[in-house]
Amino acid sequence: MSIVVTGATGHLGRHVVEQLLEKVPAEQITAVVRDEAKAADLAARGVRLAVADYNRPETFDGVVSAGDKVLLISGNEFDKGRPQQHRVVIDAAKAAGAALLAYTSAPGTLTAALADDHRATEETLLASGLPYVLLRNGWYHENYTENLAPVLEHHAVVAAAGEGRVSSAARADYAAAAVAVLTGKGHENATYELGGDTAWSFAEYAAELSAQTGQEIVYNAVSTEVLTGILAGAGLPAPLAGVLAGVDASIEKGELVVPSGDLARLIGRPTTPLSEAIAAALKG
Repeated sequence: MSIVVTGATGHLGRHVVEQLLEKVPAEQITAVVRDEAKAADLAARGVRLAVADYNRPETFDGVVSAGDKVLLISGNEFDKGRPQQHRVVIDAAKAAGAALLAYTSAPGTLTAALADDHRATEETLLASGLPYVLLRNGWYHENYTENLAPVLEHHAVVAAAGEGRVSSAARADYAAAAVAVLTGKGHENATYELGGDTAWSFAEYAAELSAQTGQEIVYNAVSTEVLTGILAGAGLPAPLAGVLAGVDASIEKGELVVPSGDLARLIGRPTTPLSEAIAAALKG
């Protein structure tokens, strides 16, 4: 039995593989990557590599074996039809007789366009008949803390989220939940709504940044149209800018508040506070 992780050299995938290495022998882990060179360090530690691409279904032949557990990490090629890309992995897992397929989805409350691909993938997975786990990941702290330069430069947090709150958590927390599912028992056909223990507002985020930097950083609430323009001006393709601004509109409606407690229960500890993620980003 192998644990197969797609997108293994991505931000979330690397966390998952690193945490799996603490729990199972390296030879029981298959890291699915597009660029073998980016995973050389994993191969050196004994992890099996499989070079495959969502856009080339034939490359998944033989990647999954009977009895394997698969973690399908959602792709980030928003312009290439993610549901069809994900179907390639689901079909390969079904054909091989996988024991479980876990998928990193989005919170069930999220109605923004960003969620459409996830809902379509969930439908495909449920229709496949495979034993499944839906890991409905909330927002990551790193969505904000990895791009602090413009915030610090302009002394402002800019968002179109009004007074909405976000139950974000660290990528490592969501990875730990995936690892718990992949190495544990009794998770078949479960849906987990995952988010941080404490929901925060953008005004609170700005206040925390101010406290940690000693600078006055304000929250500048703008419209979704203005935010779309700002993101497009920063180099994002216009359609993607619109999708991301749409997430802020969902935040304002409370759709990224995840009160289930599922994440902390799965990982057996409190989730990482936003303040810790900010501190780590400022040190880095």
